[in-house]
Amino acid sequence: MRKKIVAGNWKMNLDYNEGLALFSEIINIVNDEITGTQQAVICSPFIHIHSLVQLAKGYNKVAVGAQNAHQAESGAYTGEISAKMIKSTGAAYVILGHSERRQYFGETNALLAQKTDTVLKHDLTPIFCIGETLQERETETHFDVIKTQLVEGIFHLNAEDFGKLVIAYEPVWAIGTGVTATSAQAQEIHEFIRKEIAAKYNQEVADATTILYGGSCNPKNAAELFAQGDIDGGLIGGASLKSRDFVDIVKTFN
Repeated sequence: MRKKIVAGNWKMNLDYNEGLALFSEIINIVNDEITGTQQAVICSPFIHIHSLVQLAKGYNKVAVGAQNAHQAESGAYTGEISAKMIKSTGAAYVILGHSERRQYFGETNALLAQKTDTVLKHDLTPIFCIGETLQERETETHFDVIKTQLVEGIFHLNAEDFGKLVIAYEPVWAIGTGVTATSAQAQEIHEFIRKEIAAKYNQEVADATTILYGGSCNPKNAAELFAQGDIDGGLIGGASLKSRDFVDIVKTFN
């Protein structure tokens, strides 16, 4: 059975106290209401991580992650955070290659391959994001774009290391554009990703890979999305900033 994961990405939101208050709400509701084996993850700004890990002790259904990591071990990279630093907080996950990092900070597939190697070296689980823009979908190059992101970003890994990561598909064209991806469109891409993994490695590796959907998932559409055969959870943005909404999405797997 593939691991079912619902990961919240708080992005650049919430001051220190706001973050602790929201996380406290989340872990208590999860503890009361989640009956399945699914894993909830909160990827917070760096300022919260250590404190959230401390709050989460004893709540094994909620893990903590970061939203980015630098590719170097250490050095003169003002303002950056290393994988070793993240690991030392007790965090377990790191989002890599989010569409906003690719768009606003120019992160390339080659850079993300380096980041993936560094994160894995420190026994952190990468949530590796891939996805196409509206222009790429309209010109019907989306399958080529996604394949290139896989090949250049993570297909250099051996099967053992590849098995340690989580993939998140972001339909960038359906985020904040007013265009909505259907569950069938999401499933089509997830199925394509799994077939590419099987072709690169083998079917066993592909069947074991958790692939999350990162396109405006909310409590109203989560059940339909998560019922698709190749969608194993979600990477949740706005809805993760509301404890009730986030946990209701997690509860879809109960």
